[in-house]
Amino acid sequence: MLSVIIITKNESDHIGRCLKSVSWADEIIVLDSGSTDDTVSICKQFTPHVYETDWPGFGPQKQRALDKATGDWVLSIDSDEQITEELKLEIQQAVKTDAITGFEIPRLSSYCGRQIKHGGWWPDHVLRLFQRNAGHVTDSLVHERIIVEGTTGRLKSPILHESFTSAEEVLSKINSYSSLNAKMLNGKNAQSSLAKAILRASWTFFRTYIIKASFLDGEQGLMLAISNAEGAYYKYVKLRMLNLQDSKRK
Repeated sequence: MLSVIIITKNESDHIGRCLKSVSWADEIIVLDSGSTDDTVSICKQFTPHVYETDWPGFGPQKQRALDKATGDWVLSIDSDEQITEELKLEIQQAVKTDAITGFEIPRLSSYCGRQIKHGGWWPDHVLRLFQRNAGHVTDSLVHERIIVEGTTGRLKSPILHESFTSAEEVLSKINSYSSLNAKMLNGKNAQSSLAKAILRASWTFFRTYIIKASFLDGEQGLMLAISNAEGAYYKYVKLRMLNLQDSKRK
């Protein structure tokens, strides 16, 4: 039996395509954290297992979803991702094995309408398919990972990821992710400065655009390098602001 777990918030633009692509699974678990659009009603068209919760961060929320799953195998998928027919067939074969406890799947992401093949985005192998009793999700607020005990393998067909569909979405995610990253770093007593923010942003742009060759992805590749740099800049600027707030409390 295969369970699919998904976390959502205001994903009405994506979630229907996502759920349709996994409608063949034995069980679909959705945890929503306060959507104000049609996300919840769309989800209820595909599964009765829709739960509305608070928001503790990406890692804890995905672990909550995992705790509700009952299948022997679990597929973790984001609301802006889709499973292709080819990948579906691979997954159905993979869950018949007992020798491997988890599988990494390549992820092919799009940025403002173009599939990105460079900039460190491809092949982006992510561990998403695993035996339920052998895996857990790290408790990171952002950039969580699935950890499994035992042997892991890789599937060939990619997950399709609609990463960013508009400039507005890019800016929104830069804002939310930089805040979460800054909070997580501050919790580890990391320190920042304006100079560090500028250096990190500059290095991130150079690494994405030149070293990882996002220039080969045309206009969207340049946009990606700039937005990655912006994300790094605001992460460390926000960390600096948190550092200053902590200093004032002492």
